[in-house]
Amino acid sequence: MAVWALRYRPPGMGKPLKAATGGLGLPSAIVAVALAGLMAACGSGNDDGSASSSTGDQPRYAAAANFPQPSGRSMRALIGNLPQGPVLAPSVTILEPGQNRFGFALFDAGRRQIGELDVALYVSHGVDETAHGPFPAKYEPIDVKPQFESQTTAQDPDAAQSVYVSRIRFSRPGSYLVTAVTKLDNKLVATSPTQVTVRAGGRVPDVGDKAISVHTPTVASAHGNVKSIDTRVPPDDMHKVDLADALRRHRPVILLFATPALCQSRVCGPVVDVAEQVKAQYGEKADFIHMEIYKDNDLNKGPRPQFTAYGLSHEPILFAINRRGLIADRLEGAYSANELEAAVRKALG
Repeated sequence: MAVWALRYRPPGMGKPLKAATGGLGLPSAIVAVALAGLMAACGSGNDDGSASSSTGDQPRYAAAANFPQPSGRSMRALIGNLPQGPVLAPSVTILEPGQNRFGFALFDAGRRQIGELDVALYVSHGVDETAHGPFPAKYEPIDVKPQFESQTTAQDPDAAQSVYVSRIRFSRPGSYLVTAVTKLDNKLVATSPTQVTVRAGGRVPDVGDKAISVHTPTVASAHGNVKSIDTRVPPDDMHKVDLADALRRHRPVILLFATPALCQSRVCGPVVDVAEQVKAQYGEKADFIHMEIYKDNDLNKGPRPQFTAYGLSHEPILFAINRRGLIADRLEGAYSANELEAAVRKALG
């Protein structure tokens, strides 16, 4: 039920290489994939002001002006003359019509993450269909203070260390291609297109939807056996509150579905650590709940009923719920402390 693992199973997701990394050693041929379905009609990457820069330590979006404009060209014409660059691995599977948070990683030929690049995404319905973009991305390190790093993460050399995040607008359901363009050794390079599917009317609650009230296990309901409801080592401190009780009391809630020890994408451990750190700052204002995925923490026993009730098929995924019981934000896959803090503020607003 992992995310990155569905598309790309890198055995080495350790500390990301930096932008100056060259010599990727990837094959030069662009993968030509023809898709069937509806014509993509995506907006410009500037629609949400993503080309603007943040100040201070806040991650910034790449500048759209630094990337080629499609100008009505097909995806093949846009990237066909660019050298092939890293491998694009999406961190999300839930894509719907409208604007979407699109998290992804870039890997080199050695299957190591590459960080700190200026990147923009392009979208089309097929390689010979009109490309749309650029949709600038920002680089988000997934790091926490030492006191919040679990043994689960510290002892896993493949644990996710970063994620790139962009905002992509899809006008309607269908199959799409997503390609990343970045600069390596002062040259623009492109990833091979990755296929994604946009669906309407999904079962997973989205921003503005009512949170589903289900009982979640707590230290009390587990009779103190916290290891039975948490695979993190050591167990985190997000099992004190039952979700149904928090919603009844109109408390803001940060609800995280993740299984640190069983997550194939190596993302769950780091994002649970991030949640622990953010809880230290906002725990008095919102209830933080970590919900494991599998019954008795056993893959062979299938998902817990809470996971099924939320219509989920992948993890990790986090819901920020406001006092009215409405989803204020949703973060799928990898996310940083900056992103989670922003989601918490939405729930508190």
